[in-house]
Amino acid sequence: MKEAVGAVEVPDAGERRIMMGNEAFARGIWEAGARVATAYPGTPSTEILQNLGTYPPEDVHAQWATNEKVALDVAIGAALAGVRAATAMKHVGLNVASDSLMSQSYMGVNAGLVLIVCDDPGIHSSQNEQDTRLFGRLAQVPVLEPSDAQEALDLTRLAFEISEEFDTPVIVRSTTRLSHTRSPVRLGERSKPPERSFVNDSVKNVALPAHARIRHPLVIEREARLGEYASSPELARVEKGTGGLGIVTLGSAYTYVKEVLPEASILKLGMPLPLPERALREFSDSVERVIVVEELEPVIEQAMCALGLAVEGKAFFPRTGEFSPERVRAGLQEAGVLEPRPEAVALPIDPLPRPPVLCAGCPHMSSYMAMRALGARVMGDIGCYTLAALEPLSAIDSCVAMGCSIGLAAGVAKAGTETRPIVATLGDSTFLHSGIPPLIDAVYNQADISVLILDNHTVAMTGGQDHAATGRTLRGEPTHRVDLEQLVRATGVEWVRKVDSYDIAALYHACRDATEYTGVAAVLSDRPCVLDPVKIQGPPFEVEAAGCTACQACMNLSCPAISWTAEIMDGRHKVEIDPIGCMGCSLCVQVCPSDCIRATANGANA
Repeated sequence: MKEAVGAVEVPDAGERRIMMGNEAFARGIWEAGARVATAYPGTPSTEILQNLGTYPPEDVHAQWATNEKVALDVAIGAALAGVRAATAMKHVGLNVASDSLMSQSYMGVNAGLVLIVCDDPGIHSSQNEQDTRLFGRLAQVPVLEPSDAQEALDLTRLAFEISEEFDTPVIVRSTTRLSHTRSPVRLGERSKPPERSFVNDSVKNVALPAHARIRHPLVIEREARLGEYASSPELARVEKGTGGLGIVTLGSAYTYVKEVLPEASILKLGMPLPLPERALREFSDSVERVIVVEELEPVIEQAMCALGLAVEGKAFFPRTGEFSPERVRAGLQEAGVLEPRPEAVALPIDPLPRPPVLCAGCPHMSSYMAMRALGARVMGDIGCYTLAALEPLSAIDSCVAMGCSIGLAAGVAKAGTETRPIVATLGDSTFLHSGIPPLIDAVYNQADISVLILDNHTVAMTGGQDHAATGRTLRGEPTHRVDLEQLVRATGVEWVRKVDSYDIAALYHACRDATEYTGVAAVLSDRPCVLDPVKIQGPPFEVEAAGCTACQACMNLSCPAISWTAEIMDGRHKVEIDPIGCMGCSLCVQVCPSDCIRATANGANA
């Protein structure tokens, strides 16, 4: 029997299903018998915890954390207490969690501890392009790398076993392509790991310098044992082909190699770190030429060179961008392995440019129009509102990483070179993630800045997840709701205003007054996201063409529901509103100087 969890079924073992990679990771965590799982949302990793939230709560406690370090700390605590635990994050989230990871590597684990880290080759939704294998090498922890959804499940289960056998945290590396594509998966039973209890061992569990000096040699010895384990046939699989060419590959790149060059001999690495030295030497001895096909950094290639093995790789494949069958084919052609294909016939079609914009009715539009009107120097942050850096809003001057905006603004203020008002903008979830310490610092060091918190009551950029200020848990249960206004005041900010993002006049006045205040001032621009987690749509508006002067005031909102008419009227293109795309927010009505925007006649959505 399938057990229902709300409207979701837990599939039986033995079933074969088409699963997204992130669904398979979640299933692997559940099948491994993990009892605690936690994460902060971040594309491409978000769906892992969302899917775990559909499994029975008596099996696994799944929760959103305030940030990735907190998530890892919770998982560490659960593992020390004797239950298997997992955390999931995107690659830049590991930057936040790395402080805990580096110490935990020395301490080891009690029950299994697994980190699923999703890299973003091609930078689809991130601020940089990192290779998590480098973090694994730095932390001296094993890294597993699946190539499809079935391996995502299987290697996640194996990761818990490795964690307990070798007393180490384990990283399972994914990429956007694996996390978000689907492939067949055969499901297994949920295991029942033996019960453990907290082990009282201060030398192992307490990260003091004297203890770390004892533990570090053990980490080095563990790394050597793991390297031998990584050379096992299950994790370093040789697929014998024809000819003298050998390809060393892993992850999604393996599937591209198999598609492009199925006849080659392949060494597929399931656990690239620690380096499976024995497997690499044996494979290199069995072929005449070795090429490494790996996304992003030449981790395996450089390590093989250090072993004195003749190997090629990044001479033919880029260190940037996401691989594809076409990219792999091009690299192998350059290496002289494949003959060039006939050039494809170019189609006389130019793709329609579709730059990213804020959603129709987005409450952030008015905030950035206010920033532009004030001529402010704006330090932005990570969120969907970062799109305000683009035209026509063009209202963000810098954005570095999660939670950086307030510290950046304080630094600009202390430099003393800026004559414009200095403003930091960040969202509600970002503020909770890593905006509180820099706000405390700004107050403590008396920075003359304004902080604009864009509170849309959700983690919008990753699909509408909850956080500590929404009053709901991952499973939708009611919980304590952090009051952002009280929290800001508790840091020492004395000038605080909360305004409706859709009330443009009030918002403009609040932002102006904040920038005129000496010291740290804070404005909370408050309005729920119009799309996540619930779509909020009112009666649409329309333009009375006769009154439109084409002044462009409404166009400057950057609302995708507003566009120029195809026809010329009264000697000019005028503005029209798509009734299907319009959310009925009224922002365009408030900025229109000719008062020619009205609700549609029937007052209903088209």
